Amino acid sequence: MCGIIGITSNKPVTSAIINSLRKLEYRGYDSAGVATLSNGFINEIKSEGRVDNLEKNLLNKKIEGTIGIGHVRWATHGIPNTVNAHPHSSETVSVVHNGIIENSTTLKKYLIKKGHKFKSQTDTEVIVHLITELLKENDLKNSILKMLKQLHGSFALGIIFKDQPDLIVGARRGSPLAVGYGPNENYLGSDSYALKSMTNKISYLNDGEFCIVKKNEVNFFDETGNKINKKVLELSSNEQDYEKGDFKHFMAKEIEEQPITLKNCIKEYIDSINNEISIHNFPWKNKEISSVVLIGCGTAYHSCMMAKYWFEELTTLDVSIDIASEFRYRNNRFKKDSLYIFVSQSGETADTYAALDLCNKNNMKTASIVNVIESSIARDSNFVLPIHCGPEIGVASTKAFLGQMLVLYLLILKLGIIRGDLKKVNYVEKIKDLKKLPKFVEDTLLTENKIQSVSSTFIKAKGSMFLGRGFSYPIALEGALKLKELLYVHAEGYPAGEMKHGPLALIEDGMPVVVLAPRDNYYKKTISNMQEVIARGAKVLLITNKSNDDVVSENIWQKIEVENTNEDLLPFLLTVPLQKLAYYSALKKGYDIDKPRNLAKSVTVE
Repeated sequence: MCGIIGITSNKPVTSAIINSLRKLEYRGYDSAGVATLSNGFINEIKSEGRVDNLEKNLLNKKIEGTIGIGHVRWATHGIPNTVNAHPHSSETVSVVHNGIIENSTTLKKYLIKKGHKFKSQTDTEVIVHLITELLKENDLKNSILKMLKQLHGSFALGIIFKDQPDLIVGARRGSPLAVGYGPNENYLGSDSYALKSMTNKISYLNDGEFCIVKKNEVNFFDETGNKINKKVLELSSNEQDYEKGDFKHFMAKEIEEQPITLKNCIKEYIDSINNEISIHNFPWKNKEISSVVLIGCGTAYHSCMMAKYWFEELTTLDVSIDIASEFRYRNNRFKKDSLYIFVSQSGETADTYAALDLCNKNNMKTASIVNVIESSIARDSNFVLPIHCGPEIGVASTKAFLGQMLVLYLLILKLGIIRGDLKKVNYVEKIKDLKKLPKFVEDTLLTENKIQSVSSTFIKAKGSMFLGRGFSYPIALEGALKLKELLYVHAEGYPAGEMKHGPLALIEDGMPVVVLAPRDNYYKKTISNMQEVIARGAKVLLITNKSNDDVVSENIWQKIEVENTNEDLLPFLLTVPLQKLAYYSALKKGYDIDKPRNLAKSVTVE
């Protein structure tokens, strides 16, 4: 989603802001801009499109200053163009904003009556005029406090002031915001990744807090204006994971990294000598939990769906799943003996965070599974299980999805053995199989040549279907999502048994249909459903696991076989060809694979 950077220094900051904005490009955006202070004036340059366009404009019109803010925008209010790009400025202040101001229409009417004139279609410009109005009768701190009380919605803000040439104000409600510390300069950013190129010492703002950042000093305040202290966290300084290396795209690199990231995660959680899963400091006793609720969005929701099958197979816990954007607005019946598990790659997903916040306000047991342990969701959960994947830059999630499934599976196995739902011999056997998983994924990556050849058919089709049953159904949904994200065509995931209840009407002659049919308990039923779509003219790409038994059908268009392992782990292997299918289909179309249109990596608005 939108990205913020702010720098206050004793040297020019424009080039450093541009470099940091490039680090934020992976989030997804449609315009970019920079504003600096110099010689008592606010200098602003904005461009539609990529940061490259902004940099070209900066070459034509140099702007100086030792303090400045920058932004990459993902449009919410107002079409993507230069006028609606951030920053938004008056003669007095300049503002960058992530989030949505829900009462912007009401505030705008009030400010127009006060004589303010608006140039853009954005909700953000309301903040500019509101703080400008408040500064007429209040000092800086009180103006900020009054502004924050009047704004409804979610936001992360970076603000510079014409009459304050040495400071940036940051404020947070709902959207993430961090402060970075450097020698004779300090930073404001929506993303630790953007700040990491300049510093590895960071503090995070919590909801309702604001900060005043100067080059040699940072002060934090709560929502009442009282000064508060903040922990300074030291991040890893390893930068190599952020580079593409020899790969053309981050997504390609992240797909190929999956054997390594799975191996790293397994090492973190499994005691190989004793064949034991080590999940330390789990804060609840066995009898305190009788049900589990899994909550996520998008790909993370699919990992929750996968976990539901495992929970039902390996434990006697009651389990339900929910989409975060639905959960947060329903009249939920909270139960004291329920564990609420929140899954998010970034740990900043707005709807997932809001669902977590709702649970915390009702004193529920909360756990999170995230890739960023410094994130808001991780910090506000009672218990955190990181997926240890390293940075994922491509907008379409790959290695994080496998990481989420892996950690959920490890947690389920651990709960199964603790509760006595799983026999020790089965528990040990499943751990042994898990240790082989990275090698199986590595071998499955070798299906690449066949995937490349079949991708041409998906490019030419106006739509496709992905079918699976049982453990394969969530993977079918994820495969369809990947193709939608990258190829911009209609792709739908269905339970294979549901085809005859309506979706079969969509099958046309030559339509590509991916059938996930590993040799599990659902195999024969899935093959029957496959015959139904073949009979209607579909071109079936069958993805199954290796076996001596051949599928009895001479009408299968193409077949891909993944490695063989126990049924629990086959979803990991089935996922890999689907990732490759989406990647190579988009590659052949020449699309922007790491930054697909209209999408953002970290969805920090509703």
